[in-house]
Amino acid sequence: MTAPTPGPTSASDPRPDRLPDAPPTLLVLDAEPLPRLGRLTGRTRVEHADESTLAERLPHADVLLVWDFTSHAVRHAWPGAGPRPRWVHTASAGVDHLMCPELTESDTLVTNARGIFDQPIAEYVAALVLAMAKDLPRTLELQGAREWRHREGQRVAGTRACVVGSGPIGRAIARTLKALDITTALVGRTPRTGIHGPDDLDRLIARADWVIAAAPLTDQTHGMFDARRFGVMQPSARFINVGRGQLVVEDDLAQALAKRWIAGAALDVFEQEPLTPENPLWQVPNLIVSPHMSGDTIGWRDQLGVQFVELYERWEAGRPLLNVVDKQRGYVPGR
Repeated sequence: MTAPTPGPTSASDPRPDRLPDAPPTLLVLDAEPLPRLGRLTGRTRVEHADESTLAERLPHADVLLVWDFTSHAVRHAWPGAGPRPRWVHTASAGVDHLMCPELTESDTLVTNARGIFDQPIAEYVAALVLAMAKDLPRTLELQGAREWRHREGQRVAGTRACVVGSGPIGRAIARTLKALDITTALVGRTPRTGIHGPDDLDRLIARADWVIAAAPLTDQTHGMFDARRFGVMQPSARFINVGRGQLVVEDDLAQALAKRWIAGAALDVFEQEPLTPENPLWQVPNLIVSPHMSGDTIGWRDQLGVQFVELYERWEAGRPLLNVVDKQRGYVPGR
Protein backbone atom coordinates (compact mmCIF):
# COMPACT_ATOMS: atom_id res chain seq x y z
CA MET A 1 0.00 0.00 0.00
CA THR A 2 1.16 3.53 -0.74
CA ALA A 3 -0.02 6.77 0.81
CA PRO A 4 1.03 10.43 0.52
CA THR A 5 3.25 11.73 3.26
CA PRO A 6 4.56 15.18 4.12
CA GLY A 7 8.23 15.45 3.25
CA PRO A 8 10.92 17.20 5.26
CA THR A 9 9.95 20.64 3.93
CA SER A 10 6.27 20.31 4.75
CA ALA A 11 4.49 23.27 6.30
CA SER A 12 3.21 20.86 8.94
CA ASP A 13 6.71 20.58 10.44
CA PRO A 14 6.35 19.69 14.14
CA ARG A 15 9.53 21.68 14.90
CA PRO A 16 8.77 25.27 13.91
CA ASP A 17 11.91 26.47 15.73
CA ARG A 18 14.19 24.48 13.42
CA LEU A 19 16.41 26.48 11.09
CA PRO A 20 15.18 26.37 7.47
CA ASP A 21 18.31 24.65 6.14
CA ALA A 22 18.71 22.20 9.01
CA PRO A 23 18.36 18.52 8.06
CA PRO A 24 15.44 16.53 9.44
CA THR A 25 15.92 14.79 12.76
CA LEU A 26 15.67 11.00 12.76
CA LEU A 27 15.19 9.52 16.23
CA VAL A 28 16.06 5.83 16.63
CA LEU A 29 14.67 3.75 19.47
CA ASP A 30 17.78 1.68 19.88
CA ALA A 31 18.40 -2.05 20.00
CA GLU A 32 21.67 -3.87 19.40
CA PRO A 33 23.05 -4.12 16.81
CA LEU A 34 22.22 -0.60 15.62
CA PRO A 35 20.86 -0.08 12.09
CA ARG A 36 23.26 0.84 9.31
CA LEU A 37 22.22 4.31 8.18
CA GLY A 38 25.40 5.36 6.38
CA ARG A 39 23.52 6.27 3.21
CA LEU A 40 21.76 9.03 5.13
CA THR A 41 24.95 10.71 6.33
CA GLY A 42 24.69 14.49 5.91
CA ARG A 43 21.02 14.26 4.95
CA THR A 44 19.54 13.72 8.38
CA ARG A 45 20.49 14.31 11.97
CA VAL A 46 20.39 10.95 13.71
CA GLU A 47 19.64 10.87 17.42
CA HIS A 48 19.24 7.86 19.66
CA ALA A 49 16.93 7.05 22.54
CA ASP A 50 16.11 4.21 24.86
CA GLU A 51 13.02 3.59 26.95
CA SER A 52 14.16 6.10 29.57
CA THR A 53 14.85 8.99 27.16
CA LEU A 54 12.29 8.49 24.39
CA ALA A 55 9.59 10.74 25.86
CA GLU A 56 11.87 13.78 26.19
CA ARG A 57 13.30 13.41 22.68
CA LEU A 58 10.09 12.72 20.77
CA PRO A 59 9.11 16.43 20.42
CA HIS A 60 12.35 17.16 18.57
CA ALA A 61 12.08 14.40 15.98
CA ASP A 62 10.68 14.49 12.46
CA VAL A 63 10.88 10.72 12.01
CA LEU A 64 10.94 7.91 14.57
CA LEU A 65 12.52 4.56 13.72
CA VAL A 66 11.38 1.91 16.18
CA TRP A 67 14.38 -0.36 15.80
CA ASP A 68 13.67 -2.00 19.17
CA PHE A 69 10.41 -3.58 18.08
CA THR A 70 10.12 -5.57 21.31
CA SER A 71 9.72 -2.39 23.33
CA HIS A 72 6.42 -0.79 24.38
CA ALA A 73 8.13 2.54 25.03
CA VAL A 74 6.37 4.34 22.16
CA ARG A 75 2.95 3.43 23.50
CA HIS A 76 3.87 4.95 26.87
CA ALA A 77 5.80 8.00 25.61
CA TRP A 78 3.55 9.15 22.77
CA PRO A 79 0.72 10.66 24.89
CA GLY A 80 3.12 13.23 26.41
CA ALA A 81 3.30 16.96 25.71
CA GLY A 82 4.84 18.64 22.67
CA PRO A 83 4.91 17.97 18.91
CA ARG A 84 5.30 14.47 17.58
CA PRO A 85 7.10 12.98 14.54
CA ARG A 86 5.15 13.00 11.30
CA TRP A 87 6.23 9.49 10.46
CA VAL A 88 6.90 6.39 12.59
CA HIS A 89 8.46 3.25 11.13
CA THR A 90 8.71 -0.01 13.05
CA ALA A 91 11.20 -2.68 12.04
CA SER A 92 8.57 -5.39 12.50
CA ALA A 93 5.46 -6.72 10.83
CA GLY A 94 3.24 -6.18 13.88
CA VAL A 95 2.44 -2.70 15.20
CA ASP A 96 0.49 -3.52 18.37
CA HIS A 97 3.55 -2.78 20.53
CA LEU A 98 3.47 0.91 19.65
CA MET A 99 -0.18 1.81 19.03
CA CYS A 100 -2.05 3.93 21.56
CA PRO A 101 -5.18 6.10 21.15
CA GLU A 102 -3.15 9.29 20.78
CA LEU A 103 -1.05 7.85 17.95
CA THR A 104 -4.06 6.21 16.31
CA GLU A 105 -5.99 9.49 16.21
CA SER A 106 -3.02 11.63 15.09
CA ASP A 107 -2.07 12.50 11.51
CA THR A 108 1.29 10.72 11.94
CA LEU A 109 1.90 8.02 9.35
CA VAL A 110 2.95 4.58 10.58
CA THR A 111 4.79 2.10 8.36
CA ASN A 112 6.05 -1.41 9.03
CA ALA A 113 8.52 -3.98 7.71
CA ARG A 114 6.01 -5.76 5.50
CA GLY A 115 7.76 -7.98 2.98
CA ILE A 116 10.89 -8.84 4.96
CA PHE A 117 9.58 -11.79 6.94
CA ASP A 118 7.04 -13.41 4.60
CA GLN A 119 9.03 -16.23 3.02
CA PRO A 120 11.27 -16.98 6.03
CA ILE A 121 8.20 -17.47 8.24
CA ALA A 122 6.55 -19.61 5.55
CA GLU A 123 9.64 -21.82 5.40
CA TYR A 124 9.66 -22.10 9.20
CA VAL A 125 6.02 -23.18 9.23
CA ALA A 126 6.76 -25.79 6.56
CA ALA A 127 9.67 -27.05 8.66
CA LEU A 128 7.40 -27.39 11.71
CA VAL A 129 4.76 -29.23 9.69
CA LEU A 130 7.34 -31.70 8.41
CA ALA A 131 8.99 -32.05 11.81
CA MET A 132 5.71 -32.92 13.51
CA ALA A 133 4.52 -35.20 10.71
CA LYS A 134 7.81 -37.13 10.74
CA ASP A 135 8.15 -37.06 14.54
CA LEU A 136 11.60 -35.44 14.36
CA PRO A 137 11.54 -34.07 17.94
CA ARG A 138 11.15 -37.64 19.24
CA THR A 139 13.88 -38.88 16.89
CA LEU A 140 16.34 -36.36 18.32
CA GLU A 141 15.28 -37.24 21.85
CA LEU A 142 15.82 -40.96 21.21
CA GLN A 143 19.15 -40.27 19.54
CA GLY A 144 20.29 -38.43 22.64
CA ALA A 145 19.30 -41.49 24.69
CA ARG A 146 21.00 -43.85 22.16
CA GLU A 147 17.73 -45.71 21.79
CA TRP A 148 16.76 -47.43 18.53
CA ARG A 149 12.98 -47.28 18.22
CA HIS A 150 11.35 -47.69 14.83
CA ARG A 151 8.22 -45.62 14.22
CA GLU A 152 5.98 -44.64 11.32
CA GLY A 153 5.64 -41.08 10.13
CA GLN A 154 2.72 -39.25 8.55
CA ARG A 155 2.48 -38.20 4.91
CA VAL A 156 1.79 -34.48 4.53
CA ALA A 157 0.72 -34.67 0.88
CA GLY A 158 -3.06 -34.77 0.76
CA THR A 159 -3.58 -33.30 4.23
CA ARG A 160 -5.52 -30.07 4.88
CA ALA A 161 -4.34 -26.79 6.36
CA CYS A 162 -6.17 -23.68 7.49
CA VAL A 163 -4.05 -20.52 7.58
CA VAL A 164 -5.59 -17.72 9.63
CA GLY A 165 -4.34 -14.35 8.41
CA SER A 166 -4.49 -13.34 4.75
CA GLY A 167 -1.68 -10.78 4.69
CA PRO A 168 1.66 -11.34 2.91
CA ILE A 169 2.86 -13.75 5.59
CA GLY A 170 -0.30 -15.85 5.50
CA ARG A 171 -0.27 -15.93 1.70
CA ALA A 172 3.40 -16.99 1.66
CA ILE A 173 2.58 -19.80 4.12
CA ALA A 174 -0.31 -20.94 1.93
CA ARG A 175 1.88 -20.99 -1.20
CA THR A 176 4.60 -22.96 0.56
CA LEU A 177 2.21 -25.52 2.02
CA LYS A 178 0.56 -25.99 -1.37
CA ALA A 179 4.02 -26.85 -2.75
CA LEU A 180 3.97 -29.78 -0.30
CA ASP A 181 0.63 -30.84 -1.82
CA ILE A 182 -1.28 -29.72 1.27
CA THR A 183 -4.78 -28.47 0.50
CA THR A 184 -4.78 -25.02 2.06
CA ALA A 185 -7.59 -22.63 2.96
CA LEU A 186 -6.81 -19.00 3.78
CA VAL A 187 -8.96 -17.02 6.24
CA GLY A 188 -8.94 -13.22 6.35
CA ARG A 189 -10.83 -10.35 7.93
CA THR A 190 -13.27 -10.14 5.02
CA PRO A 191 -14.20 -12.81 2.45
CA ARG A 192 -13.07 -12.29 -1.13
CA THR A 193 -11.83 -14.32 -4.06
CA GLY A 194 -9.58 -17.09 -2.77
CA ILE A 195 -9.96 -16.00 0.88
CA HIS A 196 -12.56 -17.12 3.41
CA GLY A 197 -14.09 -14.80 5.98
CA PRO A 198 -14.27 -15.28 9.77
CA ASP A 199 -17.66 -16.99 9.53
CA ASP A 200 -15.97 -19.95 7.81
CA LEU A 201 -13.23 -20.37 10.42
CA ASP A 202 -14.83 -22.98 12.67
CA ARG A 203 -15.91 -25.10 9.70
CA LEU A 204 -12.41 -25.01 8.21
CA ILE A 205 -10.45 -25.76 11.38
CA ALA A 206 -12.80 -28.66 12.13
CA ARG A 207 -11.53 -30.36 8.96
CA ALA A 208 -7.89 -29.22 9.09
CA ASP A 209 -4.86 -31.33 9.93
CA TRP A 210 -2.81 -28.14 10.36
CA VAL A 211 -4.12 -24.88 11.80
CA ILE A 212 -1.68 -21.99 11.42
CA ALA A 213 -2.19 -18.64 13.12
CA ALA A 214 -0.55 -15.77 11.20
CA ALA A 215 -3.01 -12.96 11.90
CA PRO A 216 -2.20 -9.48 13.26
CA LEU A 217 -3.20 -8.66 16.82
CA THR A 218 -6.43 -6.67 16.87
CA ASP A 219 -9.47 -6.46 19.12
CA GLN A 220 -11.10 -9.10 16.93
CA THR A 221 -8.18 -11.56 16.99
CA HIS A 222 -7.13 -11.24 20.63
CA GLY A 223 -7.62 -14.65 22.30
CA MET A 224 -9.32 -16.10 19.22
CA PHE A 225 -7.75 -19.52 19.80
CA ASP A 226 -9.30 -20.57 23.08
CA ALA A 227 -10.76 -23.71 24.62
CA ARG A 228 -13.79 -23.60 22.32
CA ARG A 229 -11.67 -23.36 19.16
CA PHE A 230 -9.30 -26.12 20.27
CA GLY A 231 -12.37 -28.23 21.01
CA VAL A 232 -13.57 -27.74 17.42
CA MET A 233 -10.33 -29.16 15.98
CA GLN A 234 -9.75 -32.81 15.17
CA PRO A 235 -7.91 -34.96 17.74
CA SER A 236 -5.25 -35.51 15.06
CA ALA A 237 -4.80 -31.79 14.31
CA ARG A 238 -1.68 -29.75 15.01
CA PHE A 239 -1.69 -26.03 15.80
CA ILE A 240 1.08 -23.52 14.93
CA ASN A 241 1.26 -19.87 15.98
CA VAL A 242 3.66 -17.54 14.16
CA GLY A 243 1.40 -14.47 14.43
CA ARG A 244 1.20 -12.78 17.82
CA GLY A 245 1.29 -14.47 21.20
CA GLN A 246 -1.96 -12.87 22.33
CA LEU A 247 -3.90 -14.67 19.60
CA VAL A 248 -3.81 -17.74 21.83
CA VAL A 249 -5.15 -18.37 25.33
CA GLU A 250 -2.06 -20.24 26.42
CA ASP A 251 -3.64 -22.03 29.39
CA ASP A 252 -6.40 -23.33 27.10
CA LEU A 253 -3.82 -24.64 24.63
CA ALA A 254 -1.91 -26.37 27.43
CA GLN A 255 -5.13 -28.03 28.60
CA ALA A 256 -6.05 -29.06 25.05
CA LEU A 257 -2.68 -30.77 24.65
CA ALA A 258 -2.76 -32.37 28.09
CA LYS A 259 -6.27 -33.75 27.43
CA ARG A 260 -5.29 -34.78 23.87
CA TRP A 261 -7.98 -32.68 22.26
CA ILE A 262 -5.35 -32.03 19.59
CA ALA A 263 -2.23 -34.01 18.68
CA GLY A 264 0.41 -31.31 18.95
CA ALA A 265 1.31 -27.64 18.69
CA ALA A 266 4.21 -25.28 18.04
CA LEU A 267 4.49 -21.74 19.39
CA ASP A 268 7.01 -19.21 18.15
CA VAL A 269 5.32 -16.23 19.82
CA PHE A 270 4.02 -15.83 23.35
CA GLU A 271 1.94 -13.51 25.48
CA GLN A 272 5.01 -12.61 27.55
CA GLU A 273 8.48 -12.81 26.00
CA PRO A 274 10.97 -14.17 26.75
CA LEU A 275 9.54 -17.17 28.51
CA THR A 276 10.89 -17.47 32.03
CA PRO A 277 12.52 -20.78 33.02
CA GLU A 278 9.63 -21.52 35.37
CA ASN A 279 6.93 -20.99 32.71
CA PRO A 280 4.82 -24.19 32.53
CA LEU A 281 4.73 -24.09 28.72
CA TRP A 282 8.22 -25.60 28.64
CA GLN A 283 6.80 -28.84 30.04
CA VAL A 284 3.54 -29.11 28.08
CA PRO A 285 3.40 -32.45 26.23
CA ASN A 286 3.65 -32.39 22.43
CA LEU A 287 4.40 -28.64 22.34
CA ILE A 288 7.37 -27.23 20.41
CA VAL A 289 8.60 -23.93 21.86
CA SER A 290 10.85 -21.63 19.83
CA PRO A 291 12.10 -18.15 20.82
CA HIS A 292 10.30 -15.86 18.32
CA MET A 293 12.71 -16.73 15.55
CA SER A 294 10.53 -17.88 12.64
CA GLY A 295 11.23 -14.78 10.53
CA ASP A 296 14.84 -14.22 11.52
CA THR A 297 17.28 -15.48 8.91
CA ILE A 298 20.93 -14.61 8.40
CA GLY A 299 21.16 -10.96 7.30
CA TRP A 300 17.61 -10.02 8.32
CA ARG A 301 18.69 -6.95 10.28
CA ASP A 302 20.58 -5.63 7.26
CA GLN A 303 17.47 -6.11 5.15
CA LEU A 304 15.43 -4.15 7.68
CA GLY A 305 17.97 -1.32 7.56
CA VAL A 306 17.99 -1.19 3.77
CA GLN A 307 14.19 -1.17 3.70
CA PHE A 308 14.04 1.79 6.10
CA VAL A 309 16.67 3.79 4.19
CA GLU A 310 14.73 3.28 0.96
CA LEU A 311 11.53 4.43 2.68
CA TYR A 312 13.36 7.43 4.13
CA GLU A 313 14.55 8.45 0.69
CA ARG A 314 10.96 8.35 -0.58
CA TRP A 315 9.87 10.50 2.38
CA GLU A 316 12.78 12.86 1.82
CA ALA A 317 11.73 13.33 -1.80
CA GLY A 318 8.08 13.86 -0.87
CA ARG A 319 7.03 10.64 -2.58
CA PRO A 320 4.30 8.34 -1.22
CA LEU A 321 5.45 5.88 1.40
CA LEU A 322 4.99 2.13 1.11
CA ASN A 323 3.72 -0.20 3.84
CA VAL A 324 1.43 2.41 5.39
CA VAL A 325 -0.51 0.94 8.30
CA ASP A 326 -4.23 1.53 8.69
CA LYS A 327 -4.02 2.65 12.31
CA GLN A 328 -7.63 1.81 13.04
CA ARG A 329 -7.27 -1.77 11.77
CA GLY A 330 -3.72 -2.32 13.02
CA TYR A 331 -2.16 -3.59 9.80
CA VAL A 332 -1.36 -2.67 6.20
CA PRO A 333 -4.49 -3.17 4.09
CA GLY A 334 -4.17 -4.99 0.84
CA ARG A 335 -5.22 -8.03 -1.08
